[in-house]
Amino acid sequence: MVKIVVTAEVRPSEDLNKVVSAISNFFEFKKMDIKKEGIVQILVLESSSLKSLIKLHRVLRNERILDSARKYLLKGTEGNTISFMIHKQAAAVGVLSFVDSDKESPLGAIKFYIEYSDPKAIIDWLAPKTARGVPLWENPIPPDDK
Repeated sequence: MVKIVVTAEVRPSEDLNKVVSAISNFFEFKKMDIKKEGIVQILVLESSSLKSLIKLHRVLRNERILDSARKYLLKGTEGNTISFMIHKQAAAVGVLSFVDSDKESPLGAIKFYIEYSDPKAIIDWLAPKTARGVPLWENPIPPDDK
């Protein structure tokens, strides 16, 4: 069973549609919810299929950042969950940039949470090990019902 949740703060100075568009550059969601926390809106996007990460898979190869992506994904793995953050403003222009904390993205980071029975299979699919920047393997997308 797969559960993917992507969250982002939408501050009063931001356009909700632009934040949704930034996330959509890397993630295709099936469900969207907006929660209000004071003057900030919290955007929560969800999917229950790894196919929703195909854009992310493609961008990691196009930008040639498999090694750094693998490092962030492995570092963010705890139990059956992978969590990582990307820079919101970079995402808005279609560039994938991982961040270590919310502070690295002035308007807040976009946060990904992926729950899956075998997180290593997702990491090996999204960001395989490389030699001189070339993937050592290309695994098929893991099944959603594992």
